[in-house]
Amino acid sequence: MDSQQPKQPKVLWLNVIVFTVTFAVAAIGTPLWAWHHGFDLAQFIMLGVAFTFTGMSITAGYHRLWSHKAYEANSVLKVIFALGGAFAIQNSILHWASDHRIHHRHVDDNDVDPYSANRGFWYSHIGWMLRDYQRNRYADYTNCRDLQKDKIVMWQHKYYLPLVLLTNFGIPLVFGVLHGDIWGALILIGFTRLVLNHHTTFFINSLAHIWGKQPYTNKNSARDNGFLALLTFGEGYHNFHHIFENDYRNGIHWWQFDPTKWLIKAGSWVGLTTKLRITPEERIEKAKATMLLTRLKTRLSVSDENQRRIQLIQFEYDALLARMTDYYAMKKRFFDLKKRRLLKKYERADLLNQLQKMKSELQQQRKTWYSLAASYSY
Repeated sequence: MDSQQPKQPKVLWLNVIVFTVTFAVAAIGTPLWAWHHGFDLAQFIMLGVAFTFTGMSITAGYHRLWSHKAYEANSVLKVIFALGGAFAIQNSILHWASDHRIHHRHVDDNDVDPYSANRGFWYSHIGWMLRDYQRNRYADYTNCRDLQKDKIVMWQHKYYLPLVLLTNFGIPLVFGVLHGDIWGALILIGFTRLVLNHHTTFFINSLAHIWGKQPYTNKNSARDNGFLALLTFGEGYHNFHHIFENDYRNGIHWWQFDPTKWLIKAGSWVGLTTKLRITPEERIEKAKATMLLTRLKTRLSVSDENQRRIQLIQFEYDALLARMTDYYAMKKRFFDLKKRRLLKKYERADLLNQLQKMKSELQQQRKTWYSLAASYSY
């Protein structure tokens, strides 16, 4: 009896043509034009400006603002991001956010996650957009009811195609006319910029789920990758993002490259952004310690000697969590009372002394825990 192969979804020829033509022009046309005519510094600067504008419209706008509600923005900034998103040709805000929310809710589920990394690099990178895998998914955008109340989101959704044409041809043409090289502008600022923007963004769906470290969770395939952060305006810290998705930051340390975070923070200084959401320190530190504990338990064998080691690791881990809980609870209490101006001078000094003592105890326990963990990380 012959087994019947499941029918493949129909090919989305418009998407295939757009991705193929733009890539061909960027990969073949750009080097040829550079060889015969050349590009100057002004054109490369404009390429960088356009790439940054489109890229950060996706990261700060489509992703952290609209998909995750990690902060709020005023109308001027929203319009800028909406135009930049159309310039990036990654579908409308409503469509993009709907896909992304499903991805987070059902990450790595091959039947539901729109770009599940478990289906392979090609599928998660671009293949999911070349066939009609998402048929009937977007009938009413039920997971984006909040965005349907946003007039700017719905304006961009309604006029998405005209905005795509206006930005992708209008911006390079205007620059080309002013600069005196229309074809060079169309090739570099139009096609090449678009291909760079597409594939660096797509790397977060593909490479960021197969290449990198998992310091916070191994419950999904997302990984932290500093190199990808350089290409994607900070989106490469994907393991952190998948466990703390509503944090406006992806790179939480000062040394981590996250210009999207810097843009959002700078916007708060001039009133363009408000209500920036930050994950409490305690949750981040606990997640990291718990992930390390899980990794150590998996690595150690089940011999009697290692069972004793696991018990010691567990004991120090429990002590660390207890110190964390006490310290962060006291810290929250202190700042709450200080904010409400309920502390007298002597009470403030007493609480500060307690807080400092608890901080020292936490630092010592943290040192003990990580030193012990390092000794078993062979």
